[in-house]
Amino acid sequence: MIYPIRLYGDPVLRKKARPVQDFSGLKKLAEDMLETMFEARGVGLAAPQIGLSQRLFVAVEYADEPEGEERPLRDLVRRVYVVANPVLLHQEGQVEGTEGCLSLPGLYSEEVPRAERIRVAYQDEEGRERTLELEGYMARVFQHEMDHLDGVLFFERLPRAKREAFLEEHRQELARFQKEAKAFLRELAGR
Repeated sequence: MIYPIRLYGDPVLRKKARPVQDFSGLKKLAEDMLETMFEARGVGLAAPQIGLSQRLFVAVEYADEPEGEERPLRDLVRRVYVVANPVLLHQEGQVEGTEGCLSLPGLYSEEVPRAERIRVAYQDEEGRERTLELEGYMARVFQHEMDHLDGVLFFERLPRAKREAFLEEHRQELARFQKEAKAFLRELAGR
């Protein structure tokens, strides 16, 4: 099942998500989230982005850089991550890099600061305790998705002046996303 991705302006994106407690249907949910993410041509997707207030995200590491629309992204996957209830145990170094977000389609910032290396404790789709050490791009992806679980969007990590410039530069697109998010919520309420 492919879920509609919630856009900037949807209140679920600003709430701190609840811990996952029931792992019985998590494998199927994670598969659906991955399909949704592949359809949107992303590298990660958090449960709040599909309207679920749960501390869960999926992410993938690609073997090759996904370019163009020719090959299905699923064919490029090296590793899939299903991450429930993540806790950041350690972080070190700081680097700036480019980030975008499926909830803010088409908007990017090249100067989002993140830790260069992290260690994360989490539970997999069956509830087993795991620990991962990541660096570089995948560390960035994990930090971005973990922010979603706390109601934080990538541009909020920018220093104040850069954040204000981002908001000003993209004012029209952000207003359009908010309008679309409100329309979607009205449609949901009417079902």
